[in-house]
Amino acid sequence: MRRNSLAIALLAALVTAPSAYAADTAATAPQAHDPDHEPVDLSAVHVRASVLPGTAEDLARPVEVLAGERLDAAKASSLGETVNKLPGVQSSYFGPGVGRPIVRGFDGARVQVLSDGLGSGDVSTVSADHAVSIEPFLANQIEVLKGPSTLLYGSGAIGGAVNVIDGRIPETVTTEPLQGRAELRAGTVNDEKTGMLRLDGTSASGDLVFHFDALHRETGDYAIPGFAESARQLAAEGETPEPGSSGTLANSALRTDSAALGLSWIGERGFAGVGYSLFNTRYGVPGHSHGDGDGDGHGHDAADDHDHGEDAPGDDAVHILMDQRRTEVRAGLDGLGVFETLRFKFADTRYTHTEFEGAAIGTVFDNASKEARLELVHQPWAGWRGAFGVQWANRTFDAAGEEAFVPGTEGNDTGLFWIGERRSGDFKFELGARHDRNTIDAVPQPLAPLRSNSRKFEAISGSAAVQWELNDRFHASLGLDRSQRVPTAEELFSNGLHVATGTMEIGDDTLGVETANRLELGVRWHGERIDLGAAIYGIRYADFIYQASPTSLDNPGNPLMDDGVPVRLWNQADARFHGMEADATIALVDNDHGAWDLRVFGDIVRGKLADGVERDVDVGVFHGEHVHRHAAQISERGNLPRLAPSRLGSELSWSNGAWRASLGAVRYLKQDRVAANETVTPGYTLVDAHLAWHRDTPSGNAWEVFLDGSNLLDREARPHTSFLKDLAPLPGRGIAFGVRAFF
Repeated sequence: MRRNSLAIALLAALVTAPSAYAADTAATAPQAHDPDHEPVDLSAVHVRASVLPGTAEDLARPVEVLAGERLDAAKASSLGETVNKLPGVQSSYFGPGVGRPIVRGFDGARVQVLSDGLGSGDVSTVSADHAVSIEPFLANQIEVLKGPSTLLYGSGAIGGAVNVIDGRIPETVTTEPLQGRAELRAGTVNDEKTGMLRLDGTSASGDLVFHFDALHRETGDYAIPGFAESARQLAAEGETPEPGSSGTLANSALRTDSAALGLSWIGERGFAGVGYSLFNTRYGVPGHSHGDGDGDGHGHDAADDHDHGEDAPGDDAVHILMDQRRTEVRAGLDGLGVFETLRFKFADTRYTHTEFEGAAIGTVFDNASKEARLELVHQPWAGWRGAFGVQWANRTFDAAGEEAFVPGTEGNDTGLFWIGERRSGDFKFELGARHDRNTIDAVPQPLAPLRSNSRKFEAISGSAAVQWELNDRFHASLGLDRSQRVPTAEELFSNGLHVATGTMEIGDDTLGVETANRLELGVRWHGERIDLGAAIYGIRYADFIYQASPTSLDNPGNPLMDDGVPVRLWNQADARFHGMEADATIALVDNDHGAWDLRVFGDIVRGKLADGVERDVDVGVFHGEHVHRHAAQISERGNLPRLAPSRLGSELSWSNGAWRASLGAVRYLKQDRVAANETVTPGYTLVDAHLAWHRDTPSGNAWEVFLDGSNLLDREARPHTSFLKDLAPLPGRGIAFGVRAFF
């Protein structure tokens, strides 16, 4: 009934929309609209993740932006999948409900996911099967900051940041009294049904602006081009699957509801607003039941511990119900004498995540977080235009249940930063510094009386960059960063069975701060018929925090196991990363038959441990009221696990009047640079296509119909970045179709 009601409401909005206009949301203000519904010039879009206003072209640091038609074509059920085709950006995968961005090989606690400058408030960094609580379909704009972003957003952004702009708290008046957009879509690969509605309006007095949005999505189990388990997995288990069991990935269904309401007062010099939002999703975890013991997701050591992808809801299938409620306050004031602008942001988030085994509750995660941020942009001082900022966050986390491998913790973080820029002729210089103080307190564990349950850290980060504008066409940039990250509660205090990864995960309460030193060179060329960008970078990590796969000293040459489950230890060692990425757009033809453009891109990243030593460790694994002791050895050399594979991609696009279309392919290369106890992942190619017809109405409204195809060659695709690569392939061939309205 809920789905039908929403569909009726959306259809009513399409039919009875007032004579106002709306369009692609990609201007400076998060709720602004393009009256002509034209494609957005992404190089001119202001990057809101940067405290100092500027476009992606203005910034010396590498930034990618999705907005307008390009964002509409990329939107997916997860944030990671939405940004997956940007150079240097891939996605984790734990079924269709979970996909977190991976930026230049970094993910988890090293990539900060933001909702217009504030943390998402979820627990997606705690476990690979935890979803990000941000709905991409409601975004106006998505920004990806590649490389360390600790200056702006703290130690959790040492690998980058992804900022989602949704305009839920208006900052400017709307161009019409009421405007918005709506979308209805359906899909074949998973029987998808999605509806979305967004409204923005300004009162007759002109000083009150409201925002409303709502989304509902339902999918079934998705189709796959073969069996759920890989041929390697089946061979390792000595199993022959039943012929009728192919074609569908069991327990991969998804349901999501999201909504928000915001209200702002807009004055001549500033604004003040408040918003409330909810995000609720229920998704299956394919290939798993509680009690899994399938190694790191690539092997299998206890053949009867997982469900072979054949369970169904109501048996012992694992599914997750996630609910988040969030209150935000934002305000801004311009013209404060020595300060150009003041911006204040605050969010109070309540998050609950319940893991079910069939109808029984397994583990419940509760996370209560508060975050506040104040930014002051000052007038130029000695030629430097800059901004001061202070950021404070508090997080109270608790996990209850048989499989709660992380104890309850409370964390506090306070950061103070300054960034500045100065122009001199053809050069633009950027400088910045930040200092953070962090405390983490954990609930004492009787089995570890000597464990340090309270840790305090200080992190200092600094950055310098220069941009050289040789002329209007050629820009080059050079960046140097020193960034620090403090360990997370999971890295410090975890001890127990981590069901999602099928491992015994053991933290280390003695871990210290990790330090990254990055050097990057970037170039961009704007020609008459070609736009070209490229970057090459290297990062040297001191005390890099990672999960080590120890070998047993009691059973030499074999991985350390505890009751048949592989053991993973959080450890620190020096590491080296290097990579490069490039993209180019070539204008092939532009005549009466339409405009043809060709886009090509590629990226590569390498990551290895640099210490090159082995050391013996004593391992204690908690079991109820006792501890299993093991003697093991850690090797601090070799490749790092689940590193994103190299890619090559291309897209041919065409537009002519109301029509636009594209055909693209991405080749994921074989990943054979693997870590200890990790298997090689074969390469694969994904082909997609898009077709849309757009019509502007005489009354100023617009609407368009679209047809999207994904994995058109129906290839078996198993991402190397996924813990489930041998249990859950990506969806097979799918067709999505629908209608969008702008009013």
